[in-house]
Amino acid sequence: MIDSKAGIIGFVVGDAMGVPLEFCMREKLMQKPTTEMLGYGSHNVPKGAWSDDSSMTLATVDAIIKDNGVNFNTIANNFLEWVKNAKYTSTDRVFDIGRTCLRAIGRYENKKDVAEKCGGTSEMDNGNGSLMRMLPLVYYCYAKEMNEKEIYEVVKNVSSITHRHEISIMGCFIYVMYGIALLKNKNLTQAYRTVKKIKYNTYFTDETINRYYRLLRKNINKYSLDEIKSTGFIIDTLEATIWVLLNTKTFNQAIIGAINLGNDTDTVGACVGGIAGLYYGLENINKTWQSELLKYDYIVDLCNKFNKVLN
Repeated sequence: MIDSKAGIIGFVVGDAMGVPLEFCMREKLMQKPTTEMLGYGSHNVPKGAWSDDSSMTLATVDAIIKDNGVNFNTIANNFLEWVKNAKYTSTDRVFDIGRTCLRAIGRYENKKDVAEKCGGTSEMDNGNGSLMRMLPLVYYCYAKEMNEKEIYEVVKNVSSITHRHEISIMGCFIYVMYGIALLKNKNLTQAYRTVKKIKYNTYFTDETINRYYRLLRKNINKYSLDEIKSTGFIIDTLEATIWVLLNTKTFNQAIIGAINLGNDTDTVGACVGGIAGLYYGLENINKTWQSELLKYDYIVDLCNKFNKVLN
């Protein structure tokens, strides 16, 4: 029985914990680390509010529920509903949307035909805006017992709705394969070894693979804190995510570690929270943090509907 609640709720918790700290300097946070849910920090939203990361993830989940599968246009239509009508939001308004996502969704609105051709393709279009909504694919691809090539194709197309550059697609693929390895009962370190062994040159150019050198050829967890960046660039976000997961021992530690890295705290917190929730389980996610999430019952209800598709 696959239950998506732990991962999805863990993801939203990480997002909401990071929202008030976004753009904060690491040095300042390290002097007095944040360990609780706050409100009205970087964004004028109450405690427990989650951002675009969770909105796009829940929109993806809802699309899979609607079609009992992955349809790229349905996902894009849900993104459009989010941008234009604030559906899938915690506060009934959209905030913190990335420019690459906004432009791609605008392109889709103008054509409404092939969603997976709407994503940005330039070097500058490699923010973490597709990485942050990959968690539903971890569960879906695992549940459907997809092989590596099938997983790659789904990840590529779902990323390409907003981010079509190879660097973004590869980062998303690594994240999804890492999550699937954990669902296959590997531990955090074993899952990391598994993703390092994938023959990425089957799918990506050497130039792109080399951009992930620290993650795939070195041991990212051995780097010092000062060597880990937590910017909105997809490679930085993915490195930070796996670094935090491998250097902490509980869900709560992982979230506190992630959000106090500073900078793009909501997305790093969300990406860490999704995998940590999946791995440690719902019972190990701080109960107070869960209770403080806005629209908690709505999230649980969506997860329960998603579980019916998965099982």
